[in-house]
Amino acid sequence: MKSSRLLYILAIALTAVATFLIVALLMNITQRKQEATQTYLPLANITEDTVDPEEWGKNFPREFDGYKRTVDTARTKYGGSEAFQKLDQDPMLKRIFAGYAFSLDYREERGHAYSLKDQDETERTKKKEQPGACLQCHASILPAYRKMGNGDIMKGFEEVCKMPFREARKLVTHPISCLDCHDPKTMALRVTRPGFLIGIKAFKKTQGVENYDPNTMATRQEMRSYVCGQCHVEYYFAPPNKTVTYPWAKGLKVDDIEAYYEEVKFTDWKHAETGAPVLKAQHPEFEMWNQGIHARSGVACADCHMPYKREGALKVSDHHVRSPILNVERACLVCHPYSGEEMKARVENIQDRNARLLAAAETALVDLFDEVKAAKAAGADDAKLEPVFKLQKRAQFRTDFIAAENSMGFHAPQEAARILGEAIDLARQGQLTAAKLKGGAPVSQTREGTPTKAETQMVKERGLKDQK
Repeated sequence: MKSSRLLYILAIALTAVATFLIVALLMNITQRKQEATQTYLPLANITEDTVDPEEWGKNFPREFDGYKRTVDTARTKYGGSEAFQKLDQDPMLKRIFAGYAFSLDYREERGHAYSLKDQDETERTKKKEQPGACLQCHASILPAYRKMGNGDIMKGFEEVCKMPFREARKLVTHPISCLDCHDPKTMALRVTRPGFLIGIKAFKKTQGVENYDPNTMATRQEMRSYVCGQCHVEYYFAPPNKTVTYPWAKGLKVDDIEAYYEEVKFTDWKHAETGAPVLKAQHPEFEMWNQGIHARSGVACADCHMPYKREGALKVSDHHVRSPILNVERACLVCHPYSGEEMKARVENIQDRNARLLAAAETALVDLFDEVKAAKAAGADDAKLEPVFKLQKRAQFRTDFIAAENSMGFHAPQEAARILGEAIDLARQGQLTAAKLKGGAPVSQTREGTPTKAETQMVKERGLKDQK
């Protein structure tokens, strides 16, 4: 009898504990669901003039915490966010950019939080007069555009572009920030850069789409790449007012862009060693990504560079924008069922191959320079060297298109290899053509399949340990 009574009491106690735990679980689930619906707590009044990310951070502390981390400097094998001097790492670049501002200072880009500071500090703006056009992608500039355009952003954009850099710099106070990608009322992604709006409209026209506006016609997944493509692109300062222009009216491939430049008869500068009119590629990540498997598979820039993470019940896009190599588990393994070590090795294997091709292309360019100088010493004038200059221009633009693109070939490996293969071929054609004008064998010769000492050293400097 006593035993039965104890069992009865124990059953009641267990039932009470189980009930308590179930109720606690249900309350926790309800609380988490409510938390998930409250994406932010409006503590600050955010408007179209709020350029300070700290103000946005009062409402969006999780995202702001990530943004603040873009001050971090980290080095990957072929890049990262540490502002090392590329001219020291690869001395051939000084010759490739001879006579241009990039021969003075060419550093690795740092995170978004440094976008304005780095522009202030580079020797390219200190020793060479630059236009206000630079600020389209280096500052939170929408209020400045509205001010200079009397409320018309497009007009203000044109006015700021043609201003001297130091004068335009007085109009802005913050680097790239929240306002540049988000609507302050709805927090929806948006494209704000006039250069991109005009450029994507021209590109979509080549696909039969008239009057394309990404802010009303793009999907949300497309917008997660377009907000990045606002600035991570090839562009030029169209004369006479230095207007930031994306050369996409014929397409996004290097060949399309080159054809566009030929049509408008644009060149960046005259090469100081050879005298050839040449082009400087900027940072065509958007163009190269569009040629790769990730773009074709519907993977957006933000999926890899700003992957989602969980904080409590909230799903948050990580605003610590950085190389996926520094965040493999969340950036890659969500889609690829392999280990982090395996994914990193695959990426670096692609980059190693691209680095070898890039080294060969730069070596071929430098050999071309030497041959042109020898031909000039032998009496060849610019008129006779015109075919060589054209080959140099095409070879140099292709080489720089890949060198300036910050994935070291990863965004589109096959396309990068094609472009560099053409660059090597064009540079060697130019070298041989110049040699014929001079008479005799080429000054510099590279045995097929055998890296030169310069190539070997350059690839080692970029991080490749085993050069065969």
